[in-house]
Amino acid sequence: MRIVTMAMAAGALALSGLSATGTAQAQSTLQAEPQVATGQFTTALEVRPIMNATKSSWVAVREYEGKDLLYVSHIMAWRCGLVRLRVGVNGGQLQEWTLPPCHLGTNAPNAVTPDDGPIYVEAPLGLIQEVAVEITYDDLETDFAVYQRPQVLMP
Repeated sequence: MRIVTMAMAAGALALSGLSATGTAQAQSTLQAEPQVATGQFTTALEVRPIMNATKSSWVAVREYEGKDLLYVSHIMAWRCGLVRLRVGVNGGQLQEWTLPPCHLGTNAPNAVTPDDGPIYVEAPLGLIQEVAVEITYDDLETDFAVYQRPQVLMP
């Protein structure tokens, strides 16, 4: 498993190992997918109501072994209806977090496996104070949220 870390850049945090993308450029390369209910939660049509209802759970911050861990596991678990995830920390530029492919043809296409890449990034303890998240559904509609540390800090 690859661990992604954070580094200071111009007063804000940068997620090393993730890529910075411009919204207009990245959006122009995406293609909308057909919206047909599959019963397996693999389209925006099926995933959007869940993401809307669970927006407060999109990310979490955990203090662990002297570090902050920023988790996106909830988003990863519903990624099959998404085409892009971008995350920014403490006012930093939104950076693309690679969404692994869905496990189509299985009984759990949204399952998160060890080979699917990182579900969290590490930062020095107490450094993560604000997290911005932008998701793009596979119909190319977007949603955005900003969280303050107390809102997403795990006990």
